[in-house]
Amino acid sequence: MPPRTSLLATTTLALLALAAPLAVAAPPQPPAVKAAAAWNTDRAAEAAAARPAAVTTSGAENAGTPAAAAFDNNPTTRWASDFADNAWIQIDLGSVIRVSQVKLEWEAAYGKQYVLEISRNGTDWTDFYTENEGTGGTVTAHTYPQEATGRYVRMRGIERGTAWGYSLFSFQVFGGEPAPASTTRSNLALNHPAYGDLYQHAGNSPAFVTDGGWPADLKADQSRWSSDWNQNRWVGVDLGARSTINSVDLYWEAAYAVNFDLQVSDDNRNWRTVYQPSAAQIAERRADIKSPGDAVGRHDTINLPTPATGRYVRMLGKERRSFYNPAPSTAQFGYSLYEFQVWGTGGSAAAAYPALPQNPGGAYRQTFFDDFTGSGLDRNKWRVVRTGQEMGSVNGESQAYVDSPDNIKTQNGALVLESKYCKGCTTVPGGGTYDFTSGRVDTNTKFDFTYGKVSARMRLPVGDGFWPAFWLLGSDVDDPSVSWPGSGETDIMENIGYADWTSTALHGPGYSAAGNIGKSQTFPNGGRVDQWHTYAVEWTPEGMIFSVDDRVVQTTSRQKLESTRGEWVFDHNQYVILNLALGGAYPAGHNQVTTPYWGLPQSSVDKVAQGGVKAEIDWVRVEQK
Repeated sequence: MPPRTSLLATTTLALLALAAPLAVAAPPQPPAVKAAAAWNTDRAAEAAAARPAAVTTSGAENAGTPAAAAFDNNPTTRWASDFADNAWIQIDLGSVIRVSQVKLEWEAAYGKQYVLEISRNGTDWTDFYTENEGTGGTVTAHTYPQEATGRYVRMRGIERGTAWGYSLFSFQVFGGEPAPASTTRSNLALNHPAYGDLYQHAGNSPAFVTDGGWPADLKADQSRWSSDWNQNRWVGVDLGARSTINSVDLYWEAAYAVNFDLQVSDDNRNWRTVYQPSAAQIAERRADIKSPGDAVGRHDTINLPTPATGRYVRMLGKERRSFYNPAPSTAQFGYSLYEFQVWGTGGSAAAAYPALPQNPGGAYRQTFFDDFTGSGLDRNKWRVVRTGQEMGSVNGESQAYVDSPDNIKTQNGALVLESKYCKGCTTVPGGGTYDFTSGRVDTNTKFDFTYGKVSARMRLPVGDGFWPAFWLLGSDVDDPSVSWPGSGETDIMENIGYADWTSTALHGPGYSAAGNIGKSQTFPNGGRVDQWHTYAVEWTPEGMIFSVDDRVVQTTSRQKLESTRGEWVFDHNQYVILNLALGGAYPAGHNQVTTPYWGLPQSSVDKVAQGGVKAEIDWVRVEQK
């Protein structure tokens, strides 16, 4: 698949002649060191050291494993609970802060199921991380984009992973007090909600630009937002109330914006440009080309010639910095920003992230169905995809997708996708020559949808490197400002020729290709892929539940995905795809075959040549609320 690109296409704006001096300052002095230290402060350890009574628990195994040991910054000591599934441990931070992340370091006695919760009063709790398949080790739960503001934080156990209790070497909490409303000039953005479009992964979310932290050398990989590799990207902050803004400080990592707009808004939708660099400043920034290893960031102080008013402020990138990487080409990354300070008066500490969407009530109803009983493929429901026309070659696969009854047909009440072999017989537009043909159909432009139960009954071929798939793809994948994996991909069923297992997966920014969020399942009781099975996913605003023959094989919540991996990009239309590929990256990663084709051994080539290598689909159904 192509590299990540993504979501926001820049709206053409009338650029205002407000090119005030853009200062390039030296790395921050003592105040910056203080801010960076505050960002790195473990607020739980700080609270426990100041007030031992801040630590409470449902119980401890013995006097040698007290609750305080989880907050003492000593990696050799630990809290161990009593032997109860509902055991808990809690810290009173002493003041209300916006929690940005919680880190748990489990001892061997870990939590299989547990919840991280936050409260303002110690009585009313809100969860911000739920673990249902814990395996211990180190867990970092980022709160973005959830509202996690409170004074108390606790780990509440649901199910132990061992016969022992729960045992934690460390329970760390990071965050800071949101900037309050101010009648004097102050940084109104500190620890306020931040937003953006596509970002690289959970550790580089927009939340980092308002946490008060940046490295003194403007080079280290810490406390930064990083966009995907696209020039039309933005990051901004909610000040909580309409404010008067007179200056902005941007602390960039080496991947800074050569050209950008500074914009304000009252509603987070309609934007007014209040600053852009001058032509001379853009030229100077554009000329600063260094290798990634030598490049450092910069500190821009933007003094507005006329104060601006608005509740929301954002940086809209228009041109990225180039790097010599190495000769003779240049490389461009995304944008990377450590800190976004907004100086002025107004604001409000009440600014909050909106609640994550919830699964709506109501019953499911069928909105799409095809049982392939017609005399041919129903092209009112399905689009035939052809290599060199609707798509290019992908994943190192060996086949060309063609529109031919030899490869796509209905037979005995089923859709048949069949592969054929003919050495050098197939040439596609653009000049590519292929030894194999196969079939791929989808519902793009015919039926696109958001949320629902999607299922199909299928029978698959067995043989190394045969790669049938039943999946969903974001309908904006062909938008060059989005592309893959920013579009999102939902793999309901993939098989790479093995008889006894299939896999499921989600792909998005920060969890794509081999780094996807996926599972494999083995059929019970000797089941095989060349028998009929029903593969399905239930897709809701809260997550995905995958099943095989009504047996759940993967559950992925939106909350956990965004807390640990990256951005949830499954809140817009996707479409259904059925295909039969041959060889390529996924099969090769398992069978290690390189000849005669990548991921496709000679034995499988012979099977295709003999005929009968086909994926059969009895029916496809989509149900929606």
